[in-house]
Amino acid sequence: MKFNLSIKRQKKVVNHEGAKAFVLTPELELYTAVVTTALNNQFYEDGAKRLQRIRELMVKADAAFVAKLAVYAREQMHLRSVPLVLAVELARHHKGDDLVSCLTERIVQRADEITELLAFYSQANARTAVKRLNKLSKQLQKGLAAAFNKFDEYQFAKYNRAAQVTLKDALFLVHPKAKDETQQALFDKIVQGELDTPYTWETELSALGQLRYASEAVKQAAISEKWEELIFSNRLGYMATLRNLRNILETGVSTAAINAVCDYLSDAGAVARSRQLPFRFLSAYRELKAVQSGYVSKVLEALEKAVIQSAANIAGYDEATRVVIAADVSGSMQRTISTKSKVQNYDIGLMLAMLLQHRCGNVITGMFGDKWKVINVPRSNILANVEEFHRREGEVGYSTNGYLVIKDLLDRRQVADKVMIFTDAQLWNSNGTTENIADLWKQYKRIAPAAKIYLFDLAGLGKVPLNVERDDVYLVAGWSDKIFDVLNAVEQGGDALQVINAIAL
Repeated sequence: MKFNLSIKRQKKVVNHEGAKAFVLTPELELYTAVVTTALNNQFYEDGAKRLQRIRELMVKADAAFVAKLAVYAREQMHLRSVPLVLAVELARHHKGDDLVSCLTERIVQRADEITELLAFYSQANARTAVKRLNKLSKQLQKGLAAAFNKFDEYQFAKYNRAAQVTLKDALFLVHPKAKDETQQALFDKIVQGELDTPYTWETELSALGQLRYASEAVKQAAISEKWEELIFSNRLGYMATLRNLRNILETGVSTAAINAVCDYLSDAGAVARSRQLPFRFLSAYRELKAVQSGYVSKVLEALEKAVIQSAANIAGYDEATRVVIAADVSGSMQRTISTKSKVQNYDIGLMLAMLLQHRCGNVITGMFGDKWKVINVPRSNILANVEEFHRREGEVGYSTNGYLVIKDLLDRRQVADKVMIFTDAQLWNSNGTTENIADLWKQYKRIAPAAKIYLFDLAGLGKVPLNVERDDVYLVAGWSDKIFDVLNAVEQGGDALQVINAIAL
């Protein structure tokens, strides 16, 4: 036999809904798993299984790539826990150079991340009792020692909390070398438990709460005055401001204070420095809806301006670019990303979709569940648009029939340049037909050969409904507006992995 040779049959791959799917390379799967995890239970996968899958994928990937991915997750995706996990796990398998120590120093960007890393190290190595932190990896120790010299007394005091691993524990274990006498004096204060109480909104309001007042009115006036002091002192950070908007409004601060808060929230430089995930603005927006204050509308407008700053750098979507944006509102998307959060994958997808819609001049936007439905909204109010979609999600049902987006384009023979689907990637067909998005996309390429389709994976479950290695299919993952940098890379002939590999260690 020279011509009609036998071939090995490929094992059929299906997603969590039993529909046709495609596997990813270990690097791509690791990327999607890492940048979409809060290490909590999801609809299809619990936190323990996600962690185990990340561990297994790391072994298959190049160590330098894993390190760069950790940096990407910390600095671009603004995730805190999973980069520490990658550093600890990498230390188990990678030896012989200073890759782990350099990585550790770089990703530890808050003082409490020193103790967080050690706590995970103890957990990952099944350490218990007094010996839970013994035999620390030399490279982790070296990296943490360097990280100790990145912080001042305020930063240490702010995060010096009673926990399983304290800063004092970490100091004794890591033995950092002080960079000067001042730093050595600071280390001594950590050991002796004599760090100065930091000036934060928590400590200031807590101190106020210990006092006695002649009446409730006097107490409320004192609290209002304290909030004004915090606002005008410029010591109330951006995240603290976002989280306390309701408190600020309900305590009755002055017009001048409200104006200062709004100016701060909408300042482009402050937004960029804050590195907030887009859904943080949505959470703040929703929290204000029930507040009884004449300033609510003003603050909501400031939040809209702040969010627009997040969309400012999205490039490549002028008036001529024909774009279709589809948001998955299925049941599996309506699971909170962590036990402490009210935010769902669904919310993240809508936020990112509306950010992108804001930058497009020629765009069709809609959502899919059982059905695909176009919903026309203005480009200006991003947060209000998210709320409009959220209010109407029941109009399309709760399946994941993403194939209908492409079927609609085919039926109407409408040519689009880019199709953007924000989803957990577990697409299927609940209508009992054989149609699927992979086959329909191949058909669509015949009438729109230059079209590209982007899967924005918000769950990182490891299987996708399209082959990302052909037919202009691109995979993007994550919860930050920085995912749009990958779109820019695609326009230059790159992809997500090239963006990560370009990071200098």
